[in-house]
Amino acid sequence: MSNLEIAPGKTRIGWIGTGVMGASMAGHLLARGYALTVSSRSRSKAEPLLERGARWAESPSAVVAEADVVFTMLGFPKEVRAVFLGNEGLVASARPGQILVDMSTSEPSLAREIDAACLARGVHAIDAPVSGGDIGAREARLSIMIGGDAAIVEALEPLWSTMGKTFVRQGDAGAGQHTKMVNQILIATGMIGVCEALLYAHRAGLDAERVLSSVGPGAAGSWSLANYGPRILAGNFEPGFYVEHFIKDMGIALDEARRLGLSLPGLALAEQLYLSVQANGWGKKGTHALQLALARISGIDWEARR
Repeated sequence: MSNLEIAPGKTRIGWIGTGVMGASMAGHLLARGYALTVSSRSRSKAEPLLERGARWAESPSAVVAEADVVFTMLGFPKEVRAVFLGNEGLVASARPGQILVDMSTSEPSLAREIDAACLARGVHAIDAPVSGGDIGAREARLSIMIGGDAAIVEALEPLWSTMGKTFVRQGDAGAGQHTKMVNQILIATGMIGVCEALLYAHRAGLDAERVLSSVGPGAAGSWSLANYGPRILAGNFEPGFYVEHFIKDMGIALDEARRLGLSLPGLALAEQLYLSVQANGWGKKGTHALQLALARISGIDWEARR
């Protein structure tokens, strides 16, 4: 399949899932000139794309009927399973030679299961989760972690480069999802450090914005500090990535760690702290809402401090 030609005006794209990140990612493909058919649980979230010329489809089978390459960007593995492996899902409805790409963060074992089901029908499956949050999606600066057939991955380069800045094939089916688990493990404990550091600065009476200008460019700097630090200080906890989705990701990583015989106590602590965020009613907030739960432990009303 290395001679597969992907080009605007020739390749028809299907897209399922137009949430915080998916709408922006699909929008970049539409802006590049690809014919786009979209579907989502809520049509209202797809309206901006429809107003720009995308076509609406009522079901996964209707999407795959109108597309050469279908992308999904969904919230939970159960949704991925239903969309791909349901009786009228993508795999059952796909034609030989079609390409199905799951950009959700899901289970490596499910990615391999989807790949096997696709191979049995002559369909190509790729797992390609992303990192970069809402900002990376809007600015087409995502990092895309890819598992699947090397020739198919290479052929899809025009689409990867439309949505992301970095796109690396990590190996065969499931390798993209495993790499995303590495990414989430890094973020989980890193976010604890960001939030605790800002709590310390506040209680010590420092000017937190000034503190960020000193520590951000140094060895303590990170993507989370640079992008979420200012949001935390402004009291803006709207989601770039939902707390409830992050809890799902940490659960997958911990399950995989047990299967691999690994002890990851830092990740286990992060999961417990994020469960407290959700228990306090902030599951639909962004991952940086960890600040609210940690502040509460210390008797600080973070949202009222200003």
